[in-house]
Amino acid sequence: MNGITIALSKGRIFEETLPLLAAAGIEPLENPETSRKLIIATNRADVRVVIVRATDAPTYVQYGAADIGVVGKDVLLEHGGDGLYQPLDLKIAKCRMMVAVPVGFDYENAVRQGARLKIATKYINIAREHFAAKGVHVDLIKLYGSMELAPLAGLADAIVDLVSTGSTLKANNLVAVEHIVDISSRLIVNQAALKLKRETLVPILDAIARVVEA
Repeated sequence: MNGITIALSKGRIFEETLPLLAAAGIEPLENPETSRKLIIATNRADVRVVIVRATDAPTYVQYGAADIGVVGKDVLLEHGGDGLYQPLDLKIAKCRMMVAVPVGFDYENAVRQGARLKIATKYINIAREHFAAKGVHVDLIKLYGSMELAPLAGLADAIVDLVSTGSTLKANNLVAVEHIVDISSRLIVNQAALKLKRETLVPILDAIARVVEA
């Protein structure tokens, strides 16, 4: 296909990307939350959207199955952004990567005394780098969902996870004790597509950039 393929994931990223695409004159013809289609046409015959899992977006763009995509900085840090051009922080889907512990757990003291902490997370690489930089000994436990359960069930001392409002932590009697990195969504571009489809791609990128800057 000579047109442009955009990789997006369902939910917050899709919703918050819509106004940016609209500024570039691109409107998906269906909502992925209600449609079962994974390839969605737009009002432009030369542009389509593919719906992918958030963690797969960089892979689709890297291998050229999509020309551009929108992905959280957490995914890029965890899975690597090799071979991807990342021209824009879209400043959407903002949250923070945090260390959280059960209320009453003296995290600072445990760290100071050199305790070996059990940390549950799906962000193994981010967590490993963070604790290594601090010289804290940890055992990392990979989970795929509901991190908050791990300390409550006695699986882990702490979790590393994304926090937006903090309401989920609060509801589960957890508290954020350490900030690792601010997260927002990035525009990623396939480097070959940028050369081969320059005439079509650049106006789209420019239009999105203008909205973000405004």
